[in-house]
Amino acid sequence: MTTTTKSTAPVLCTVKDAVALLRLGRSTIYELMASGELPFIKLGRARRIKRVDIDAFVDQLQPQST
Repeated sequence: MTTTTKSTAPVLCTVKDAVALLRLGRSTIYELMASGELPFIKLGRARRIKRVDIDAFVDQLQPQST
């Protein structure tokens, strides 16, 4: 018998989901989307962010030296 593990992470995230995942403010998420740094999909009036795009955004962040 084979079992498959199904991911419970959503493929498309709401802005609220992105806020929780990135620990950033709602306004910051909208600013990142407006600047093109965080790609999004618009479905009607709703905006959704692909989870892979959130992961790619995090991966491209560079550590800041003080």
